[in-house]
Formats: sequence, C-alpha cells, structure tokens
Amino acid sequence: MSRHRNIRSINVNEEYEGYDDVYGHSVEDDYCVSPSEAAFVYDREGSKSKQKISAFFQSVTEENEEPESREANLSEIDKARLESCIEQINQVLGCGISRQELINIILLYNFNVEKAINFILGCPQYKHVTEKKAAAIPKDVDSSNIKVVTPGPKTTNVTKGFDLVQKEVTRLNVTPRSQSPASGRVTPVNAPDQNDETKGAKQKDSKLDANEQYKKERGGAKENLYMVVIGHVDAGKSTLMGHLLCALGQVNQKTMHKYEQESRKVGKQSFMYAWVLDETGEERNRGITMDVGRSQFETETKLVTLLDAPGHKDFIPNMISGAGQADVALLVVDATRGEFETGFDFGGQTREHALLVRSLGVGQLAVAINKLDTVMWSQERFNEIVQKLKVFLKHAGFKESDVAFVPCSGLTGQNLIRKPTESELLQWYSGPCLLDVIDNFRTPERPVAKPFRFSINDVFKSTGSNFCVSGRVETGTLCLGERVLVCPSRELATVKGLSIEEVSQQTVFAGDQVSVTLSGIDIQNVSIGYILCLPQNPVQIASNFQARIVVFNVTVPITKGYSVVMHHQSLVEPVIVCKLINQLHKSTGEIMNKHPRCLSNNSSATVEIKSSRPLAIELYSECKELGRIMLRVGGVTIAAGLITKIIL
Repeated sequence: MSRHRNIRSINVNEEYEGYDDVYGHSVEDDYCVSPSEAAFVYDREGSKSKQKISAFFQSVTEENEEPESREANLSEIDKARLESCIEQINQVLGCGISRQELINIILLYNFNVEKAINFILGCPQYKHVTEKKAAAIPKDVDSSNIKVVTPGPKTTNVTKGFDLVQKEVTRLNVTPRSQSPASGRVTPVNAPDQNDETKGAKQKDSKLDANEQYKKERGGAKENLYMVVIGHVDAGKSTLMGHLLCALGQVNQKTMHKYEQESRKVGKQSFMYAWVLDETGEERNRGITMDVGRSQFETETKLVTLLDAPGHKDFIPNMISGAGQADVALLVVDATRGEFETGFDFGGQTREHALLVRSLGVGQLAVAINKLDTVMWSQERFNEIVQKLKVFLKHAGFKESDVAFVPCSGLTGQNLIRKPTESELLQWYSGPCLLDVIDNFRTPERPVAKPFRFSINDVFKSTGSNFCVSGRVETGTLCLGERVLVCPSRELATVKGLSIEEVSQQTVFAGDQVSVTLSGIDIQNVSIGYILCLPQNPVQIASNFQARIVVFNVTVPITKGYSVVMHHQSLVEPVIVCKLINQLHKSTGEIMNKHPRCLSNNSSATVEIKSSRPLAIELYSECKELGRIMLRVGGVTIAAGLITKIIL
C-alpha cells in the first residue's frame, strides 16, 4: 500500500465518522489531561523539592470546592457583604487565616464583624495571628487601650478596627470576581499620618460625621435651592423666568438681541424672553414648554437652580419629574380675565400642578400673579385671585405662612428684581418683589446622615467606556471611588466621577443634583427610575406594598383590580390596585369602613398595590423622598399616597 493517500475523492464524513468522540482525549483513556495537571505528571526534576501529585489534588479539593459550595447558596447581596467582612477582618488582623475559615466564622456570627474579630482574638487556635498583630503594635502604645470600634445603629460607613495610629496602611487585593462593596473604596482602616492628607482620609472623615463634613464644605457658601416653576399652559412661566434671568445678567445683550430678531421673524416677538429657557426648535415653533428647562441665578443669600416645568397636560409626566427634584415651587397664574378661570376652574392645570407639588413633598410656595398689567394693575382683580387660591391651597395642604403672593408682569419686568415703578401698582402694593420672595425661602434640612439614596432621572453615554447617570441625591453622601448597588437589578458598580453643573466634586450630599460616572456595569442594566445605594444599606425591593392614598376628582371610582400608572420619582410603572383594605377619615385617619367596594372623590384609604416586576421603594417613615407615589389614569392624576408597608 502506498504511503500517500488519495484525498481528492475521499468522503470526509464517512472516513472520520466518530472522531469527534475522542477529540482532545487520549485514545486509551476516557479522561482529559489538562495542562496544569500535565505539569505535575511530567516533572523531571524529581519530587524532593516539590509536593506530590496527590497532595496537590487534595489541596485543590479542600480549598476550592468547599468554599464554592458554601458561597453558592448566598444571594448576590450576601456575597457582597461576605467579601466586605473578609476585607475588614484582613485589614484588622492581617493575613494568617484561610479564606474558608473566615467564611465559616462570618456566617456563624451572621456577618457581624465585631463578633467575628472577638472570636478570633479569643480562640487559642489563632494564637499566632494575635501574637503577630501584637508584635506590630508600637511599644509606646498601651495594649490595654486597643479596642474594636463598633458601629452605631443604621450607620453606613463606620471604620471597624483597632484604634491605632500607623503611618503605613495596607490594603487587601480583592479579585474582580469578589464584587466587594469595599474593594473600590479608598477609606483606610487606620488613621494616616497628619501630614499625609489623602483622599481616603477625607472620605473617612465624611463618613464618620456627615453633618460635620457638610458644614465644613458647604458652610461658607450660599445655600443651594432648587425651585420648580409650575402653572397652567400659557400662564407666562417661561417669559417670566426668562425676563428674570435677563434682568439679573444671566443672559448677555447679544443673545437677547438675537432672540428678539428671530422671534420677530416668526411673528412671536413676545416670546423672546421665553426662548431663554425654551431652547429646542419644536418648543419655539409650538410656543409651549415640553421638557424641564434648567438655569441658575443667585440671590443675596442663595444659589437658585431654576426648573421650568411644562404646563400642557400632555407633558405632566415631565412636570412630575421636575417637581420631584425641587425644594420649593413658584406657581404662575394668568391674571387676564377668563384665563385664570380657565386654568383654575375648568379642568386646567393650576389645580393639578399645586396638588402634585404638595404630594411630592414641596411645602413652600410663591404665587406670581402674572400679566396684571393687562387689567391695569387692578387691586380688585388681585384680591379676587388671592382669595380663591388661599382657600384651595389650604385644602391642598399648604400652610398659610408658607405661601406668598406677588403681583408682577413677565413681559414688562415690573416687580421682578426691584420695587415696581408703575404708579397704579404703587398705590396699593408695598410688599417685596419676586426676587426677594425667592430669597426669603427657607432651605430644607438636608438628610446627609441617613443611608445613601440616589434616584436616576437620566442615563447617557460619556467619554470612553464608562457612562453617566444624572439625578438627585435624596439622602446621605457619596464619595468618589465608592462602590454602589444599582437597584432593583442588584448590579454593583464603581463611582469614577462626580460633577455638579459640570464642576467635578469629591463628595456630594443630600439635595444635590449630580451626574455620576459609573464603571463595572453595563449601561443596559441601568434605567431611568432606578435607585443607587450602598451595598451595606441596600434599598428594599418588592413588587407588593401597601399605601395610604388620597383620591382626587375621579370620573370612575377606584375598585379592586383597577389598573393605574404609578409615578415614583422618575419611575413610571403600570400597577394594579389589587386590594382595598380600609377607608379612612380624611382628617383624623380613623378607620371608617373595612374592605370598601370602591373609592370615590376626595376619599382616603389604605390600599395594596402590585406591580409586574420588583421595584426599589422605601417606607415613608424611613425615607420620605422615596416613600411617595402618584397614581394617574388617562393623563389625569387621580390619587397621591405614602408607602406604609412593604410586602416582601
């Protein structure tokens, strides 16, 4: 037979049939020899200086298989807590205890680092660890003063370890697979040298006392205030705020001249001030605000971020998103005869907007009675509007002392930033101008000491492989380099950048509108309405919860199984009212009727709500910012409520 085969006419399928079964295997054996095992099989240097093969396989089995079996039963959050505990114990005691022993001890004490450390220090089996740690203590330090620092109740970032001062800070190298909540953080366990002011030391100080850090960084600056402008469509909101910004010098004369010429060409010269905030072509062509416009200006004591919300009923979801970011509100009403009645009495947005901002937690309100020049600055017309609004706003939940009324004109600029000059107005009005009313707003207390919560209202791509999320820090603080948990997807990410109004920051606090650059997570796993939190204090995730709601004017009564659209911060989610639990007295909150058949106008009740997917929510008693909901049907807001119980 020839040594060379004729392969041109060979039938490959028949000739090599069955070769796939033994591909990558030895012909005589039924198992595959991996390269790592082969290195030990073909060891030509002898086995005197190296371990035997049997010892190698035994160690692999003991060290790898058992931890995987123990950790496989843990959830993603528990795995993150486990890695955080391991790193903290290693930072305190150093190396010397195997990973599996640490896992067993941590699980034994239910992730309590303090108890785990005390157990190790008191166990004779780990005497070599304590002796090694004691040898590292300087001689001038009294060993009796060494103590384990325990965390207080619901404290998010308290350093646990020995109360010693060391110049060198050693950190544990954590593998990317560990997803430790502390692996991306730069907070040192031991206090560094006083001359070495590192970023880690700054983060440690901010976490130990967030209020002190907030006063230190923001105490000397003007207070930040976020104000949303609301009102019926065509009430003159954008024109009023645009003229205010122009009068304060926020818009240069060249730009205003350009707006004046362009608006005159399209026959809308009166809209030139509105174009300061309405920047898109569609908004200018239609003459209405469609999205929330943002701008900044300063008063004597405050730095005000202006949120110009749309007034048209089709864009109320955008208005809710803007109002959810605000501290105070400015309600603009049209004093023209017939226009105020249209927006207030005949299904306009004046009532709905006022109810929405109050339901979203805004307690201070200024009412700008605009276009009063069209009625010749009539005092009777001003008093008529004030009386109607006072009664309504009191029923809506606003305190009379927290509401101020200002007559003004957005087109002529009267009574905006200085006292009016119109003699007809001066005859009967001697109160403050609009800018003074805004400056007199009280800045809400910032809950910087609470667990960190951040609501996402936008997701966009940034430079490089990272992406950004923008939103509001509802509670707590966040530092650059920290690890955060994205809920409800439960994905871990690292904070690579923080910025406020395109200015980079090292630390942000509750109440700030922030852009956060994230890495280590896919952009597809983050959506508008998601919540960022710290892994040590995750937000609750559930699809069922109970809420106490107040029903507004509804055309169809709310019954069991009623489908509605829920607004929770920036989240818009279809839900079902699956149970009517109690009907309550609107004033006292007493139970009037158990398991009512329906809920009609102006009623209050406790209901159970169910969503099709898990949501990141909080109890109102624990986090007011994430405990409020709005219910809408067919473009109309029918109820607002507070989350009272989460059903897990």
